[in-house]
Amino acid sequence: MDTLTLLGIAVALALDAFAVALGAGMVLESLTGRHLFRLGWHFGLFQALMPILGWLAGTTLQSTLAAYDHWLAFGLLTLVGGKMIREALQHEDERDRKDPTKGMTMVMLSIATSLDALAVGFTLAMLRVSIWYPALIIGITAGLLTLVGMLLGRRIGDRWGAPVEICGGVVLILIGVKILWEHLA
Repeated sequence: MDTLTLLGIAVALALDAFAVALGAGMVLESLTGRHLFRLGWHFGLFQALMPILGWLAGTTLQSTLAAYDHWLAFGLLTLVGGKMIREALQHEDERDRKDPTKGMTMVMLSIATSLDALAVGFTLAMLRVSIWYPALIIGITAGLLTLVGMLLGRRIGDRWGAPVEICGGVVLILIGVKILWEHLA
């Protein structure tokens, strides 16, 4: 997998975390280094671990699915990208004023923002791509974009969260199309 594609996947996956971090930055009364560390660390960690779990599941099924792996990769990335776009278009009228960087709220947000990375890990297994370097890049990218999102959330308000998540969904769909195109061409 080339570096540009890997960075595209990492950024697309991290945009969920970025959008949530924007909201967290807006909800918190004050933004401290502790808030930044907690959410950045957990989002980055979960974004790195989920593709590994997906990859492990994918490698066990690899020989069975080898003839269809490019279609599977296209389908998964399109579903995940479509889900991201659909969720971005839904509007939440109520915001929870609890600290999203603590306890079960943080764990649930970490899981929710990294589920798409599970599908990407599965896809990478189908493409016979080693997972360790991509997982590292995905985790670091998610952690960094989480920090940026929290800092920006304090400044720009919630009007950009949905467009950013839509962009991430479109990028994942385009990567799926690219994979399908490369295998069929």
